[in-house]
Amino acid sequence: MLQVRSGEAEMLGVLFDRYQTPLYNFYTKMTQDRVLSEDLVQDVFLRILRYRQTYRPGTPFRAWMYQIARNARVDAMRKVKPEAPMLAEPAAPPATDATQQKQEAQLLQRALMQLPEDKREILILSRYQELKYEEIARLIGCEVGTVKVRVHRALQQLREAFRQLERGAGSKTSDRTEGQLPSPRTWQ
Repeated sequence: MLQVRSGEAEMLGVLFDRYQTPLYNFYTKMTQDRVLSEDLVQDVFLRILRYRQTYRPGTPFRAWMYQIARNARVDAMRKVKPEAPMLAEPAAPPATDATQQKQEAQLLQRALMQLPEDKREILILSRYQELKYEEIARLIGCEVGTVKVRVHRALQQLREAFRQLERGAGSKTSDRTEGQLPSPRTWQ
């Protein structure tokens, strides 16, 4: 980023290669819209180039980039009223381990989308994007302890939403205690 900041715009390609996929995943988890997510990723890198002089050497690049990403998403949401994503109910084939994991991942994603945007965002940043609590605290402008509390509360709300969806889907809980969230590996 320091090279981009000093005028070597071609180095933006290196940053793009490194961060395109995590940004795209962040946006798809937040919006459930692949086309919008692709557009937002492009917008972030244009903004990185445009606002490169605001990057302060010594600060974590990821946190700065995610601040730009959050702002780009907010700006996009102001322009277009988002429609509720259409979430199709999966057919109920015989439950194999792989099928059950897929169903649990779908239920988890649906539960995640039911959370308020701020709770969904903090879980995505901490669990999917694997940002440290310190980075998230800087990003959203609060204390690390506040981030921990917000993540804990968001996980509780996610767990409850997952339980409700699980009951509604009539899902079998053979390997898990009812209402227990699938392991974070399933979150991918």
